[in-house]
Amino acid sequence: MAIDTLFCVGCDQCSLTCKVEHNLPDEVWWSRARTSTDAEGFGCGLPEGTYPNLSSSWYTLGCQHCDNPACLEACPTGATEKREDGLVTVDPEVCIGCKSCIAACPYEGVRTLLDEEPQWYLDFPVGDAAMPAHVGNTVGKCTFCVERIDRGERPACVDVCQAVARYFGDLDDPDSEISKVLAEREYDRLLEDQGTGPNVYFLK
Repeated sequence: MAIDTLFCVGCDQCSLTCKVEHNLPDEVWWSRARTSTDAEGFGCGLPEGTYPNLSSSWYTLGCQHCDNPACLEACPTGATEKREDGLVTVDPEVCIGCKSCIAACPYEGVRTLLDEEPQWYLDFPVGDAAMPAHVGNTVGKCTFCVERIDRGERPACVDVCQAVARYFGDLDDPDSEISKVLAEREYDRLLEDQGTGPNVYFLK
């Protein structure tokens, strides 16, 4: 996935759509918009620079679906898996909630442990019917909407982005939209020095 930081306005529509699409329990978020100076998430942070030369840019944070995910090696049960298409998933039927993947992941806050039986603001389920049920004492995270991808669709956050700031596709296909945009634009990746090979690109 590539996110265009010149177009992203931090509206958090992607985060809200993710929450609904995956029927996420109360207080659980798999994605959130941040500014470069926002240490907590879900806030505007402070602009950079000195007045009147101030600037601010947004980026959205979720699982980076790394080439060499630290969570995969840390998982003692095999609940964390890396699919052939590169997506990193967690099987709630195998996860024991030990938090080893959370401790190993260098991207703070992209995984959430449901340390008790999940509760919802609504008294009825919402989102994609193909989503597995959320189970207490298991870890959940962004899946790039694997249930949609398996149907040949794009992640919900890509489809809903009003600023058209997201690209998604096959990096091994030079003719894919994301391959073309990465060939034309400069980009950053988060914490590349950790050696995980993140697959989320922030276009500059």
